[in-house]
Amino acid sequence: MPSTNTNTNTNTTNTATALTHIANLVTNDPSLGDGTPLGLIQDAAVVIEGDRIVWTGESSKAPATDNAVDAGGRAVIPGFVDSHSHLVFAGDRTAEFHARMSGRPYSAGGIRTTVAATRAASDEELSANVARYLAEALRQGTTTFETKSGYGLTVDDEARALRIAARHTDEVTFLGAHIVSPDYADDPAGYVDLVTGPMLDACAPHARWIDVFCERGAFDEDQARTILTAGAARGLHPRVHANQLGHGPGVQLAVELDAASADHCTHLDDADLDALGQGSTVATLLPGAEFSTRADWPDARRILGAGATVALSTDCNPGSSFTSSMPFCIALAVRDMGMTPDEALWSATAGGAAALRRTDIGRITPGARADLVVLDAPSHVHLAYRPGVPLVDAVWRGGERIL
Repeated sequence: MPSTNTNTNTNTTNTATALTHIANLVTNDPSLGDGTPLGLIQDAAVVIEGDRIVWTGESSKAPATDNAVDAGGRAVIPGFVDSHSHLVFAGDRTAEFHARMSGRPYSAGGIRTTVAATRAASDEELSANVARYLAEALRQGTTTFETKSGYGLTVDDEARALRIAARHTDEVTFLGAHIVSPDYADDPAGYVDLVTGPMLDACAPHARWIDVFCERGAFDEDQARTILTAGAARGLHPRVHANQLGHGPGVQLAVELDAASADHCTHLDDADLDALGQGSTVATLLPGAEFSTRADWPDARRILGAGATVALSTDCNPGSSFTSSMPFCIALAVRDMGMTPDEALWSATAGGAAALRRTDIGRITPGARADLVVLDAPSHVHLAYRPGVPLVDAVWRGGERIL
């Protein structure tokens, strides 16, 4: 068994805090503990100094510190990394959801309903909404989240959505290509010109990523490529909503452009699986969307079997996945997508970090940001074993206990 002692500073320090008596510590470092991808250490301790983890290992070998917190035999996992959400919006779509769950047709606007409400909302209202959903997510263990624009669809509204998002996270995505704006319903080519011209000019300074909904009824392969390459020329790295509603070119395009992630991945053929397995694009699965729309589930077993890296995220949005709960998504992935509890947890932490091309989060190892969650359970398996139960006991983000 590999050594679990990863001490980088054995000297006593009054600026460090030790979290001790951890029943099971998930490090996501296969060189540690039991040698699995989770790098599980039993009867473990973690030492935090500033905003970083400086030591992990067995409790009996932990360096002395002036500050100590007893985990009381609970499990500790990395903070969840939610790499796909749509939080800058106003209103809700309760009537649409109720009709869908009642088996009735509903055609009163969809995304366009949210666009109208978002355009009408003030900056303060939109920012308060983001803060509320972020607080929800934090209480459920999410310490890093990405969020997108996409409910403005004008130059000014998309830019303000990104400015608002940037108040709350560094992981901001420009999604002017969510749907063709209702203002351009008869001129989709003109809307692509707007997205790649004045809208991109206004939005690029406020975002890290660019995304496009490459699906029937939204943007085709050529339009998506044009939008993503224009964004890349402005320093925005691509992400793609791909293969959600049916088989299409989105996954192949994502791999071709070295997108950080292809998101949804519900309908894949063998060529798509081969591309994901051979490329660096992460397959981000969003089980909340299938749950909320009663759609077909992605086959996570096939995707993992192809050698692809998988992330799990909430897709929190008012229309098709109005959940901010990563534990809920883990339970769905295990129950309905064929993932093991270990795979689901890894995908919700290290997988999300990979989808954001981050190495400082999603793991509990020396040098990583001190984002961790104490569960009111002896094992991470309880996240799937006890679905719907609030198991998050404490949350640390950037070295500070915030819950």
